[in-house]
Amino acid sequence: MRRAVVLFIVLVVVLGILLGLRLVRDRRAAEGPAGGSGVVEGTAVDVRSRLNARVLALPVAEGAHVEKGALLATLDCTEPEAALAEAEARVAMARAQAQAADAAAQASLRTSEAVAAQAAGSQAQIESLAAQHGLAARQAERLEQMGDAVTVAARDQARAQAEALAQQLAAARHSSSAAGRQARASTEQERASREQALASTQAIQAAEASLRRTRVSVSECELRAPLAGTVETLALDVGELAMPGAVIARLVDTRNPRATFYLPNAELAAARPGVAATVRADAYPERTFSARVTTVAYEAEFTPRNVQTRTDRDRLVYPVEIRIEDPEGLLRPGMPVDITLEPGAEAVAERRP
Repeated sequence: MRRAVVLFIVLVVVLGILLGLRLVRDRRAAEGPAGGSGVVEGTAVDVRSRLNARVLALPVAEGAHVEKGALLATLDCTEPEAALAEAEARVAMARAQAQAADAAAQASLRTSEAVAAQAAGSQAQIESLAAQHGLAARQAERLEQMGDAVTVAARDQARAQAEALAQQLAAARHSSSAAGRQARASTEQERASREQALASTQAIQAAEASLRRTRVSVSECELRAPLAGTVETLALDVGELAMPGAVIARLVDTRNPRATFYLPNAELAAARPGVAATVRADAYPERTFSARVTTVAYEAEFTPRNVQTRTDRDRLVYPVEIRIEDPEGLLRPGMPVDITLEPGAEAVAERRP
C-alpha cells in the first residue's frame, strides 16, 4: 500500500515536471520569431506536343538537369516538312504571278497613255480641219457671189476643196469617237490590271502567312525546354504516337523553389511581402537557406464557425508563401522545411528570377 502511494506521488511529480516543461517550451515558442513548417514546391512545367506525330528520339533521361532551350524530344516531321516545301513553292508561284501582273499593269498604263495621246491628237486634228473647212467654205461662197467675174473652174475648185475638207472633218470626228472609246476601254483595262496586281500582292501575303504557319508546325517537331530545370517525367517512349496536347515531358525548376506555411492570427503582423526568412531542412541540419515572403493570404483558413473569443481568434491561420534562394538545387520538391521569419527585417521588393 505504501509502495503504491510512493509510485503515485512520483508519477504525479513527473507529470507535473513534463507539463511545466511543455508550458515553458510553448511560451518560448510563442515569444520567439514567427514561423512554421512547410513543404518545398518547385515550378512544374508540362511540355506538350502540338502535332500528331511519332516520337523519334528522347535525348534526355528522367532526373537529368537541362538548361533552357535544351532538346527534350524529336518528333517525326515528314508530313510538316512536305507541307513546308509546298508552302514555299506556293510563295514562289505567287511572287511570279505578282511580277507578271505588275508588268501587265505597267503595259496597260503605257497603252492607256498612248491611246489618250492619240485621242488628244485626233481632237486637235478635228479643230484644225474644222478651221480649214470653214475658211474653204467661206472662200467658195465669196467666189459664188462674184458671179461671172470668176471662172467656173475656180468656183468648182473652191467647192471641191470645201467638200473634201468636210469629208476629212467627218472622218476625223469618227476617228476621234473611236479613239475616245478605245481610251475608255484602255482605262478600264488599266484599272483591271491594277486590281489584278493588288490581288496578286494579297495572294503573296496569304501564301507567306501559310508559310509562317507551316514553319511553326515544323519547329514543333523539336520540343525544347522552356526553362532550366530537372526532367521529372518522360510520358512517352521512342516510337509512341504523340497526340496534340499530350504531355511529352515534365520539367521542375528546383533552383527557385517556394514553400507555403501557415501563421496564426496573433503572428500575422510579422509577415509582409519582402520580409526575409530563414529556411532549415532536415537533410541539411548544418545549413540554412535565405528566403523572402512573396505573398500573404487575405483570407484565413481553418476558420471556426463563430469567431467570438480570443481562443477562437488564435485558431485563425493565414497561408504565407516564400521564395527560397537555392542556386545549387539542394532542396527537392516535397522536402519538409522549417521557416522562421527574421524579426525586425524590413520588407523589400522581391526580384523574381
